[in-house]
Amino acid sequence: MNITKDTAVTLNYKITDPVTGKPLDAGDVAYLHGGYENVFPKVEAALEGQAKGFTTTIDLAVADAFGERDEKLVRVIPKAEFPPGVKVGGQLQGPSDDGHMMVFNVVKIKGPEVHLDGNHPLAGKALKFSAKVTDVRAATPEEIAHKHVHGAHGHHH
Repeated sequence: MNITKDTAVTLNYKITDPVTGKPLDAGDVAYLHGGYENVFPKVEAALEGQAKGFTTTIDLAVADAFGERDEKLVRVIPKAEFPPGVKVGGQLQGPSDDGHMMVFNVVKIKGPEVHLDGNHPLAGKALKFSAKVTDVRAATPEEIAHKHVHGAHGHHH
């Protein structure tokens, strides 16, 4: 089966720094193909029409990956406002400036302050994305309605 709109695609991927080759992330992910914004658009375009076993490596500019860093998403909040056990590397949910709930990464704890960052950890970076297609199947009607793949390497409700 070839990758087309409304197919569930499973990738084994690796993300590296395009300059140093340093590994930044790797794993398996399943996504719904066809403009559902579950994978980088340049990656989706490269996979269109391909089949299981296809491999590709794509250089992603900052704008094609996680975008520029937004310094408005960096916060310093009193440690007293957080539950006990807050640690660097942890995540907390909180409202953005426009009131939407989002995830903030705890990047530093300095005395009575907790430093949070709502940017994706790879925001502001160009990336090299390598992937192998490990499975392609027709998406279920439920997956299409929910706009994401369910099950292994996909979304869990």
